[in-house]
Amino acid sequence: MTPADRHAAWLSADRGDGTYRNPVLAADWSDPDLVRVGDDYYLTASSFGRAPGLPLLHSRDLVNWTLIGHALERLEPAEAFTVPRHDCGVWAPAIRHHDGRFWIFWGDPDHGIFQVNAEDVRGPWSRPHLLKAGKGLIDPCPLWDEETGEAYLVHAWARSRSGIKNRLTGHRMHPEATGVLDDGTTIVDADRIPGWFTLEGPKLHRHDGWFWILAPAGSVATGWQGAFRSRGFFGPYEERVVLAQGDTDVNGPHQGGWVRTPAGEDWFVHFQERGAYGRVGHLQPMRWDAGGWPVLGEDGNPVRAHRKPALPPQRPSAPATDDDFPGGRFGRQWQWTANPEDGWAPRHSGDGLRLTCVRAADAHDLRRLPHVLTQRLPARPATVEVALCLESGEPGTKAGLAVLGDAFSWIGLERGTDGTVRLVHRFAESVAEGERDAAYSVPAPDGQARLRITIGPEARCRFAADTGAGWTPYGQVFAALPWRWVGALLGLFATAPADPGGTGAGPAGTALFTHFRIVPPAHSFTRAEKS
Repeated sequence: MTPADRHAAWLSADRGDGTYRNPVLAADWSDPDLVRVGDDYYLTASSFGRAPGLPLLHSRDLVNWTLIGHALERLEPAEAFTVPRHDCGVWAPAIRHHDGRFWIFWGDPDHGIFQVNAEDVRGPWSRPHLLKAGKGLIDPCPLWDEETGEAYLVHAWARSRSGIKNRLTGHRMHPEATGVLDDGTTIVDADRIPGWFTLEGPKLHRHDGWFWILAPAGSVATGWQGAFRSRGFFGPYEERVVLAQGDTDVNGPHQGGWVRTPAGEDWFVHFQERGAYGRVGHLQPMRWDAGGWPVLGEDGNPVRAHRKPALPPQRPSAPATDDDFPGGRFGRQWQWTANPEDGWAPRHSGDGLRLTCVRAADAHDLRRLPHVLTQRLPARPATVEVALCLESGEPGTKAGLAVLGDAFSWIGLERGTDGTVRLVHRFAESVAEGERDAAYSVPAPDGQARLRITIGPEARCRFAADTGAGWTPYGQVFAALPWRWVGALLGLFATAPADPGGTGAGPAGTALFTHFRIVPPAHSFTRAEKS
């Protein structure tokens, strides 16, 4: 087995014996939905305020997934995402294939329901089209009904923007998805269902003569998966709980997509909320009981391990994490924390990621910077490493490797007023307005260092660096924190103090990152940590 194969096997949920373990997507692939086209399965997920958005994953066995691109190059309206809006943007998309095209619908809680479409899943994708404007419109899902020729749309509501929650609204939709054809009708009001609250995330299907809405309720961390069915789209609907935690350790198993294989097997992908790790993806078997209702998992309880779907074998794989930045380009796994600007990552002839030290008034708070390049935090113990050279000669420039969430911590290099470069380790609590030292700084000869974050259980992170004399740990253990709806992120950044007094100072130089790796944890630090 090659090193690449061993790495893929470590990340993959495939156990190599005809079974898989959950989660099949061990990172923050929030609110997943999927579709089968021929022998291929495509999955998308929430991307919130990061760009590019709407990730596209591909599999042929529902267990081994690869990231093949994004459907949304920039968030719209563009002016709303020039700064980070970590919990806003793209919420709970639905992916469908109709009339030879892929379609993705999503709700932006501040602007309305959008769609993009493409003939080829790898693009080009259309510009976002605002299908229905409004506040609090979330979690849309379309249905083109082949039996009647009608097109429909269902969506949920965010009370934070609209004052409405716990209900689903249905529309007739223009067949080309250019707009809705009516004012909307409440088709499910969960306030009328005893014990149900926070009904959201509907996915609309037609099956066995019924309209089906698969929708979660009960809130993100502790909820359940519901199923609703009716002979007519506008109801009335009857409901049933089809997946709940039960006696398992899989809390809140809900919100996801149903897919049927060519052989007629049914499977359901959903998320589990896991704090700093975000919403990891699980795969559940699905069958139908004598009454025609779906049964998910093992008699309605989520499985931790199961036989794989009866599909052709696939080599172990998982969404990419490592990057050598060939030709100065970063891989598909990376996203900016807002719509990017030209020049943040200038191309060059060699390998390695050269980031511009962008001048920013908020350089003291990574949470406010739009030019942090991020990827998802792995939801398993791991070691993250990258090499850094601070090329900028301007005092105050800095660059590093971060764990970014409602609180953040980073380790990296900073150039002082005397021209020397020092290794620094800083952090900010969730209530803090800026960073402060997490350890005393030390000289970094030649302005270079290797940086490391070891991620332990419960996303407890230890920072270390090698400036030429071997690995040395720094600071205290940092417990990563999510934002409200988004898991913590790994980030690379380069920044500089704002232009003093508006003097028109030019670019502040660059920092070069090379050899980014996420590998199994090599060891834990047991000796006294350097203060």
